[in-house]
Amino acid sequence: MKHRILAATSGVALSALLLAGCAGGGSGDDAASAADCAPADGPVTLEFTSWIPGIEKVVEMWNSENPDIQVKVQTGPNGNSGTYQNFFNQIAAGNAPDLGQIEYDALPNFLVQDGLENIGGCSDVVAAKDQFVGWAWNQVALGEDGAVYGIPQDIGPMALFYRKDLFEKNGIAIPTTWDEYIEAAKKIRALGGYITNFSQSDINQFAGFVWQAGGQWFGNDADGWTVSLTDPACEKVAEYWQSLIDQDLVSTYPAWTDEWNNAYNSSQVWTWNSAVWGANSISSGAPDTAGGWAVSDLPQWAAGEKVAGNWGGSSIAVLKGSEHPYEATKFALWLNTSEEALTALNQEANIYPATTEGLKLPSLAQGVEFYGGQKIYDVFAKAATEVTPDFVWGPTMTKTYADVSDGFKAAVSGNGTLVDALQKGQDATIGALESQSIPVKK
Repeated sequence: MKHRILAATSGVALSALLLAGCAGGGSGDDAASAADCAPADGPVTLEFTSWIPGIEKVVEMWNSENPDIQVKVQTGPNGNSGTYQNFFNQIAAGNAPDLGQIEYDALPNFLVQDGLENIGGCSDVVAAKDQFVGWAWNQVALGEDGAVYGIPQDIGPMALFYRKDLFEKNGIAIPTTWDEYIEAAKKIRALGGYITNFSQSDINQFAGFVWQAGGQWFGNDADGWTVSLTDPACEKVAEYWQSLIDQDLVSTYPAWTDEWNNAYNSSQVWTWNSAVWGANSISSGAPDTAGGWAVSDLPQWAAGEKVAGNWGGSSIAVLKGSEHPYEATKFALWLNTSEEALTALNQEANIYPATTEGLKLPSLAQGVEFYGGQKIYDVFAKAATEVTPDFVWGPTMTKTYADVSDGFKAAVSGNGTLVDALQKGQDATIGALESQSIPVKK
């Protein structure tokens, strides 16, 4: 399952900035106030919308043990394929479900629409904070003291998937730095292959590279937002991948297509810098290569560093208007902290938990046959501790992704560069913020 990313903002309350100039939005004080988290007087039925495969089975586990808090689940397409728009329509009409799955990078969009309940006043939520990976909790707190806008569900720490059999057969060392990665790419190209595929559309993967490199795309304080898709670290990452494109050291197949899968299944492409959920993508898309893959740390910008990026993750949020935030948070916490639910989510949908204990699930401690019996999740558990907590995302990410992707597609075809694409994406993002009366610093 492919997910997108958002890390928390810092400093001034994000909701106050977002809602300050938005038509129909409440005041910053109203937006930041916590929901009344009192239990209901009698039995409650909650409505929950998600797109996780097999979520119905997990919900049945809860319902069988909690007769007074029943959950009615509805499934739909992933967020940007229709579920988010449904949420927005339902919020506007006052009939939204109590709970909804929302990817981290979409949370600011929902704050713009005043579409989320702040569950930071629920004592169970406050008590659960330390159970989660710290930077994952930051993603749902959005930099507001005392605020929580969702319960983290999963994360996407990144690592290097590589064809161990091909590297060993050809005497090529596994790259541990990005400089070594280029040298390996040259050797692989001389053999007729490509070290990896550069995606023209997975801008959230590129953001994971920027995150690892210490770049920032957004910032905010009391005076408004800054947009910095072209800060020095971002440019460094863009120039790095541009050099591989210019030297024909990477393929450029459209991601998630039959052509893309075939490139990996035919052994034409040897590595993929991806998130933990990529393990299932490779095994399903390249079945003929079973047993040849392994996982290692993401290459580093400097030898000896230990820094990871993140690509993916979702939260379970209480949507605006829910009359039962207490019961809703009870279920959301069970879903994302109990061993029985986390195990079921991992087995049904390959969900990688956002809790520290979830990273130690027995189901994640086994060797994986497709990867030659390697305990690959040990690598990702380590990477999860190496993701920096302060990467900031803005409130118009869907448009930002689309604008940068258009530029990347042009650059791959020789029309401009990746740096040009980032500049155009930055300009378009600033325009989008200004059109919504969201303060922008220039």
